Amino acid sequence: MAGEKLLEIKDLEVCFKTEQAMVYALNGINLTINSGESLGLVGESGAGKTTTALGILNLLSQNAIVKGDVLFHDKSIFSMNKKELTNIRGSKISMIFQNPLTALNPVFTVGEQIAMVLRAHKHMNRKEALKGAGELLELVGIPSYRIHDYPNQFSGGMRQRVGIAASLACNPELLIADEPTTALDVTVQAQILELMKELQQKYSTSLLMITHNLGIISELCEKVVVMYAGKFIEYGPVNKVFANPIHPYTKGLLGALPKLTGEKKRLAAIPGRIADPQNLPSGCEFNPRCQHCIAKCKSEKPTLIEVEEGHYCACFNMERRV
Repeated sequence: MAGEKLLEIKDLEVCFKTEQAMVYALNGINLTINSGESLGLVGESGAGKTTTALGILNLLSQNAIVKGDVLFHDKSIFSMNKKELTNIRGSKISMIFQNPLTALNPVFTVGEQIAMVLRAHKHMNRKEALKGAGELLELVGIPSYRIHDYPNQFSGGMRQRVGIAASLACNPELLIADEPTTALDVTVQAQILELMKELQQKYSTSLLMITHNLGIISELCEKVVVMYAGKFIEYGPVNKVFANPIHPYTKGLLGALPKLTGEKKRLAAIPGRIADPQNLPSGCEFNPRCQHCIAKCKSEKPTLIEVEEGHYCACFNMERRV
């Protein structure tokens, strides 16, 4: 039922142990996704967006040290056995990966790869599954006769459509899209986004859109989470966060967007580089790059505080909304 809690991330921490150092990818994140809800996750490369998605599906590498929990329908993902995880992946929770070429197996036809999902989760025979694969291709704008073609015979945009078709094969309750349009040209991006919007409305699927493109978030999502150095620093409805950004990092991201109307000005850039996950700064992770940093920012870590209804921000200097 729409509005019911579907997925809950509770104090999730993920670090990777390497020969050189410990890499702190996620540093205590909390999030709830309800049925039928569309949520955007934005931030620079290296912020921890993909690690969040892999954590939801329990696909983290063996060298990952994990604390906290991820609950799907109030059941821990991390406590599930291999069979339970296999039943959920691709069926209840699906993921569209960033690179459609590497996400598809080059030695199988696209029809066979979509049919594998249908045979595994809907227990169809091969003939039924191939027919279903053709129908799914038609759904995403690809002729059904192309089920016999291989991934290398498709363009980047069409390969991404194949990935979307496979992810929607079982009408998942949650669709995770990890920067699905990054490698595509602008025209194909618009087509893919429109397709995802139509399919989400048609099947009432919850959506977690991971991207660094704020325009995509405003187009597809109801709520947005801004992520930096493995932490959520601002969260709320898209219209509130974009109209009234509080955190200096969120302001920096929005300030880097070109405007189509009004006076033309040089785009603002956020100084410095994203925090090194192997050597995070003390206090607020953003303080070395923040123009409004105060002494407290260098010694204490801020937590998310509600600044208006449904709009949260983690910043000690929220009163200075410059």
